[in-house]
Amino acid sequence: AFKKIFGSKKSKDILIAFLNAILYQEQDTIKDLEILDPYQAPRIKGIKDSYLDVKAIITDNKTVIIEMQVLNVIGFEKRVLYNAAKAFSIQLAVGENYNLLNPVIALTITDFEMFRTSTKVISRYGLKEKEDLTDYTDDIELVFVELPKFNKQLDELETVTDKWLYFIKSANTLKEVPPTMAMVAPINKAFNIARQSKLTKRELEALEKKEIFIHDSHNALIKARQEGMKEKAIAIARELLDVLDIETISQKTGLSIAEIENLT
Repeated sequence: AFKKIFGSKKSKDILIAFLNAILYQEQDTIKDLEILDPYQAPRIKGIKDSYLDVKAIITDNKTVIIEMQVLNVIGFEKRVLYNAAKAFSIQLAVGENYNLLNPVIALTITDFEMFRTSTKVISRYGLKEKEDLTDYTDDIELVFVELPKFNKQLDELETVTDKWLYFIKSANTLKEVPPTMAMVAPINKAFNIARQSKLTKRELEALEKKEIFIHDSHNALIKARQEGMKEKAIAIARELLDVLDIETISQKTGLSIAEIENLT
């Protein structure tokens, strides 16, 4: 539904209003934009393909890429950076000058907490000097919206940004547009699109299969890491058998005494 609401060329005004609220503190910074194909094809053979939810060119030729992520999977934070760097680098054709590169903003909306030490719903990251925090460039900016940290109720919504966050978090459960939110025309239009684009049974089944696949992949990675670590410990234990006693080897490798005895 997210792609249908924000990624359609017919809903350009919705995306403009949403991005102005989230990225520019409700300032009318983005006047117009062009919605692009979110598929990022690699220019070099062997480089991974990238699939985004929404991609657009906004004011000053900046590229905004948007990804909505439901599950926290291993390596997700690196994927965000990879997609941003890729969107930045693929702007150039072979032989073109680097000064033709335009800034990229990667907006990531998560249904889980990414930064547990912070209570901020919206956080922004850029390239800075480590000690005095001077900016390097603003060419790549990472913006995160962590929905679980947004806990305002309907009667507590104060700003347009609050209303957008409430919409993103609650659109699937609301049966009608709350009057206070209907006053914001782009949000009202977004609600209507959301209502019309309820997932079909087939789409729900596909989504469930995707979530199961992600969970299974996550568990398989953890298991593979654990098995790999144990194999490494066994290899080290074998090398130490001739120089250390079994109890010391057990302490150093984490293997049980019985496991080490089976190696002799």
